[in-house]
Amino acid sequence: MAKCGSSDFDMMAHVLELAEHGLYTTKPNPRVGCIIVRDSEIVAEGWHYRSGTDHAEVVALKEAGERARGADVYVNLEPCSHHGQTPPCVNRLIDAGVRRVVVGTQDPNPEIAGGGIRALQEAGIVVEVGVNADASYNLNEGFFLRMNRGTPLVRVKLAATIDGKTASADGGSQWISSLESRADVHHWRAESCAILAGIGTITSDNPRLNARLDAEILQPLRVVIDTHCSLKPDAALFSQEGEVLVAIGSEQASSQAQFDNRTEVISFPNESGQVDLGALIRELGRRGCNNVLVEAGARLAGSFAAQKLVDEYLFYFAPDLLGSGRSMFVLDDILMLQDKIPLNLYETARIGRDLRLRLRPEIKP
Repeated sequence: MAKCGSSDFDMMAHVLELAEHGLYTTKPNPRVGCIIVRDSEIVAEGWHYRSGTDHAEVVALKEAGERARGADVYVNLEPCSHHGQTPPCVNRLIDAGVRRVVVGTQDPNPEIAGGGIRALQEAGIVVEVGVNADASYNLNEGFFLRMNRGTPLVRVKLAATIDGKTASADGGSQWISSLESRADVHHWRAESCAILAGIGTITSDNPRLNARLDAEILQPLRVVIDTHCSLKPDAALFSQEGEVLVAIGSEQASSQAQFDNRTEVISFPNESGQVDLGALIRELGRRGCNNVLVEAGARLAGSFAAQKLVDEYLFYFAPDLLGSGRSMFVLDDILMLQDKIPLNLYETARIGRDLRLRLRPEIKP
């Protein structure tokens, strides 16, 4: 194995690179990497590949064998201490005789939440927690949010011209963004546990709502908000493998629906007979969704924004002008400047000829 950086921070950075190998496949589990180090040399490494398979620590321990005894272990998330689909990792680390375990962040899962750290310490193993903690959190932010508040990270994606139009006056929208931006979106789709769209988007664009990359992907759940259950069984999204959830406004709306056994129709009615978006998002959290990507039209995107259900906005701006046309959001209740929804710029990137912005709602003190 190759030599690694001399600092714990550098070693944890390598762990995070390994963890990213599971970016598209570990859902609903977090992405975790692990290295085992002796005399500043990485003697074994591993990452969690898919739910139900060995955790990163176990993969690395199997590779290390006896070289793990007396070694330092680096892992970006606290080793598990409970029986899930696989046995506790802390037991394997203790039995292997490791000297020290360096952890990026404590696991927010209430079944663990410090229990793994305590078990290691009680076994006489030195434990360091919080190395490269911000990056460790960011890699699994949706998982942390789901564990802490019960709902996933909700990201709203929109493509528009630089003057904020998502379609021309005649309704044309393909393609506002560049080829490179459209390819970039598939990475966000691939790492999401669910892709959500409204019936308007399904009817106008007929999207497949899947991730298309040259990589192994555990395809996200496809969610359609369809108040009156008007979704057609021949929609393109049904041509893809995987499950579909249709969220409707009332039980009566589903009486005429004819879908195959991969499709589940559930009512989430609000007082107006529309789909209760908050209830839907809570249900997705209950189902183990860590990240939800919303690809919606102006009205649905506006509803998510107005109800404060958005954690991040992902905007692709093409350097073009349309003047008239469809706007990015419909926000009927915002009439005065002081009613605006303030956002903070989180990240900017040049994607092809476009500008990609990531923005997050301003958190008021």
